[in-house]
Amino acid sequence: MLSICRNVTKINGPNVSTRPTMGRYMRYMPCMPYHVQRYHSQKYIAEQHQLQQDNNQQQQQVGNNQSKSQMNATTTIESSLKSSSSSSAAATVFSPYVKDSYQKQQQLQMHHKPQQQHSQNSLSHQMPPTPPSTSAAANTTQSQVHIPYNIDWVFEGLRKPSKLWYICSQLAILAVGLFSKFVLVFMNKTRVYNKERLIEAVAKRPTGVPLVTVSNHHSCFDDPGLWGVLPIRYVCNTFKIRWSMAAHDICFTNKYHSMFFMFGKCIPVIRGIGVYQDAVNLCIQKAKQGHWVHVFPEGKVNMTKEEMRLKWGVGRIIYESPRVPIILPMWHEGMDEVLPNVEPYILKWGKKVTLNVGKPIDLNDFIDDLKCRGVPEPEARKLITDKIQEVFHHLRLETEELHKKRN
Repeated sequence: MLSICRNVTKINGPNVSTRPTMGRYMRYMPCMPYHVQRYHSQKYIAEQHQLQQDNNQQQQQVGNNQSKSQMNATTTIESSLKSSSSSSAAATVFSPYVKDSYQKQQQLQMHHKPQQQHSQNSLSHQMPPTPPSTSAAANTTQSQVHIPYNIDWVFEGLRKPSKLWYICSQLAILAVGLFSKFVLVFMNKTRVYNKERLIEAVAKRPTGVPLVTVSNHHSCFDDPGLWGVLPIRYVCNTFKIRWSMAAHDICFTNKYHSMFFMFGKCIPVIRGIGVYQDAVNLCIQKAKQGHWVHVFPEGKVNMTKEEMRLKWGVGRIIYESPRVPIILPMWHEGMDEVLPNVEPYILKWGKKVTLNVGKPIDLNDFIDDLKCRGVPEPEARKLITDKIQEVFHHLRLETEELHKKRN
C-alpha cells in the first residue's frame, strides 16, 4: 500500500490523486484482510491435517504392537493351558475362561491401570482354589484344635535324642517299668496268654525290622501297665521298650508333664487333625529305624467297650515303613478295673487282668501287591486297617471267653 501511495505522489504530485489511482487503492484495501485470513486459514488446516495423519499413523503402529503382544501372550497362555490340561482335567475346564480374562485385562490396561488391578483381583477370586498340601491342611486343622501347651520342642527332642536325653529316659523308664510290674504282677492277678510271642517279637526279631503292636484301649493305665508283664531286662530298658503315642491335651499340658512323658518315650498326638501330623510322621521315622512302636488304633479310651472303627494312622505307619513291620495284635480285659475310668482315679488291688497276645499278622504279600498295583496311599492304609480290624474282632471274642473262664 505504501508503494502505491508513493507511485501516486510521484505521478500526480503531493496530496494529488487521480480517479484511476484512487479506484485501484480502494479496490485493494477491502480485499487485503480477506487474502491474509484466507492464507493463514489454509496453512492452519494443512498443519492440522498433517498432525492428524501423524497421530493416526502412531496410533496404528501402537495398536499393531499391542495386538502382536496380545497374540503372543495369548499363544503362551494357550500352550501353557494345553500342557497343564494333560495333567489336570480341571485346567481344561477353566482354560477358555483364563484366556478371555487375560485378553480383557490387556485391553483394560491401556485405558485405566486401577481398573486393571481390579480385574486381576476379581480374576483371582473367581479362579478355583488349588488343593492344599497335606502339611498345610494339617496346620489349618491344627489351628482349630485347642493346644494347651506348646509341644514343638518335644518333637525336636524326640527326633534326634541326645546322650543326655537317653540318660534321663533310662531313669524314667526304669522307675515306670518297676512301678508297672509291681501294680500288674503283685497288686493284681494278671494272666498272659501266648506271652512268648511278645517276648520273641521284642527281643529276637531281625535287626532293622520294626515291630508294631496294636491293642484295645480300656483304661488310662493300659500304657505303661501292660508292659509290666515283660521281664525286667526289657521293661526297664529304654533301648528295648516301645514308642507310644499319648494325647497332647492329657499328658503334655505343661513343661514338667511334657518332660516326664517325653523321657518315657511318649509321642504327643493331637486328636482330631487326621493322619498327616507330626506324631504319625515321627512313628514312621522310628519304624524306619527298626524300633518298636505301639499304637492304640481306637484313638481314645473306649469306656463303653463298643466295637469302634479303627483309625487309619496305624495303616499309614505300616504302609510307609520301608520294611514291612512285624504286626502283633493284643487284646486285654480287666484293666479298667485296675484303674477305673470314674473318680476317684485310684489303683485297685486284687483285680483279674487277662492279656491275650495274638499271632503276628503277615501282610508282606498284601502290601507288596498294593504297591505293585499303584494303589493310592489313602486307600492302601484303609485296606491295611481293615485287615487289623478283622483280626481284632476274632481276638476280642477269644479273649473275652478266656476272661470269663477265670471268673
